[in-house]
Amino acid sequence: MTGQRFDVWTTGAAYERYMGRWSRLVAEEFTAWLDCPDGLRWVDVGCGTGVLSAVVTARCAPRSVVGVDRSEGFVASARATAPVSTYFTVADAMSLPVRDEACDVAVSGLALNFLPAPGAAVAEMARVVGPGGLIAAYVWDYADGMELIRRFWDAAITVDAAASARDEARRFPVCRPERLRAVWAEAGLVDVSATSVEVATVFTDFADLWDPFLAGQGPAPTYVSALPPAHRDRVRDALGAAVPGGPDGSIALTARAWAVSGRTAGSGG
Repeated sequence: MTGQRFDVWTTGAAYERYMGRWSRLVAEEFTAWLDCPDGLRWVDVGCGTGVLSAVVTARCAPRSVVGVDRSEGFVASARATAPVSTYFTVADAMSLPVRDEACDVAVSGLALNFLPAPGAAVAEMARVVGPGGLIAAYVWDYADGMELIRRFWDAAITVDAAASARDEARRFPVCRPERLRAVWAEAGLVDVSATSVEVATVFTDFADLWDPFLAGQGPAPTYVSALPPAHRDRVRDALGAAVPGGPDGSIALTARAWAVSGRTAGSGG
């Protein structure tokens, strides 16, 4: 994933515990929704630790998968478990190291909002697929449906009003279906559609929920890692008071992502 100045993306294992485990659940639903035939050539843009690429490889019998990400640490994590049919490389999503029309499908999981120009990135994805090729992505519903992130920022803002500047709902407007459809249409794609994907995010206890915020991978953990200890404790306590605990100490939340797809003009597919 390509980060902005408020974000750190370097350590794959820490990101997996924070967000990768939930992204994997969404990736399963996302690939099922795409319903692609076997034997296609895929590119995974902003591939992170390889979550989406792994699901594509397992479910879609691809001819090949290329994963691209700017984070060397994330790419190293992706390579560590990649099958031989998957190739990961460190590169910029805004300038893919892939020739024109070399792929059949271009996908992106949870990366679009972290790119400097989402529309240009989608146009670049369209460049590398052939006529009628598929371009699809999913992003968290930062404004409402991704409860872990929403509850975190609401708690942080009660302690520190300045935290609102870091809130992903404010920073990343391309997190709702109407805006996603508009970005796809603006890139010249046709047959554009969007759908919601909701998964359960169940934490064994509050430590299971809170500890990943201490590892500094992603917007909210980057914010937490920069706080003085006393301030960090106040954010932790505010979040603990805001999440629902079960009789066994578990915390059951839900996470909604929005998925979008479209095709390049032409007779392929």
